Amino acid sequence: MSQTRKTIFIDGEAGTTGLGIRERLATVPEVEIRSIDPDKRKDPAARKALMQQVDLVVLCLPDDAAKESVALADELGADAPKIVDASTAHRVAPGWTYGFPELEPGFADAVAQASRVSNPGCYPTGGIALLRPLVDAGLLPADHPVSVNAVSGYSGGGKAMIEAYEAGTAPDFELYGLGLAHKHLPELQTYARLQRRPIFVPSVGNFRQGMLVSIPLHLDTLPGRPKPADLEAALTARYAGGTYVTVVPAEANGKIEPQALNDSNRLELRVFGNAAAGQVVLVARLDNLGKGASGAAVQNIRLMLGLPQG
Repeated sequence: MSQTRKTIFIDGEAGTTGLGIRERLATVPEVEIRSIDPDKRKDPAARKALMQQVDLVVLCLPDDAAKESVALADELGADAPKIVDASTAHRVAPGWTYGFPELEPGFADAVAQASRVSNPGCYPTGGIALLRPLVDAGLLPADHPVSVNAVSGYSGGGKAMIEAYEAGTAPDFELYGLGLAHKHLPELQTYARLQRRPIFVPSVGNFRQGMLVSIPLHLDTLPGRPKPADLEAALTARYAGGTYVTVVPAEANGKIEPQALNDSNRLELRVFGNAAAGQVVLVARLDNLGKGASGAAVQNIRLMLGLPQG
């Protein structure tokens, strides 16, 4: 389309991620949000008509509903808008670009040129950011047994979980996904370039937003027995000069809390190490609603529409 202002339809704008995207885009003068009449949100014809009128559609829907929306867009052929899918539906699907611009050098250009982008999951964003540079550098074998542990604020758990925590009926902390088949595993394994399926143990705490992702490693099991500084150097080399992903020194007291980056699109990476013991814990900190969801979506939207990064 040829308007001066780019037009966007958020399909599912009433959910947590949709509201977050809308709030962030409200400060972007180059875009205009188009909304559908509330009583037509589930009307395929109305949604398809609106899709034809905009430059880009953001899908903030359950997986099956996201697939249905993509099918509607497919019917538009050459008039189909660009799509950012915030669901899990297309994260490892052929023909979709994974929306993590920092994934590898030059990948932001791939996102900018893509017509269909899958927004990453919050947990995989931290895990992939830590693991991918080490695998690419040969410091971590692709078949190495990896365990990824993470804790998130309850806002990432959906309407029922949010209501339970805000009503005071949920536990202060709990592990979940202990069937070891969490829906984020495929993208975590695929984009970290792991040949062996990692063990992923998520958890949720009694705080609204914020996230820590941690990965313990025994250095004597890695090729060449690298030092903690070697892993930190590989991460620093990958993300040097980046806007949103940074490598920072680990806190000397060996502590880190999950909420410091709330309401931002930043992602911080640390290497907590004990060189004498030959052990490290890699840690990523992010806002599960920021770089883990709405912030990342807006970053991808800006790239896809040729807008400056905020």
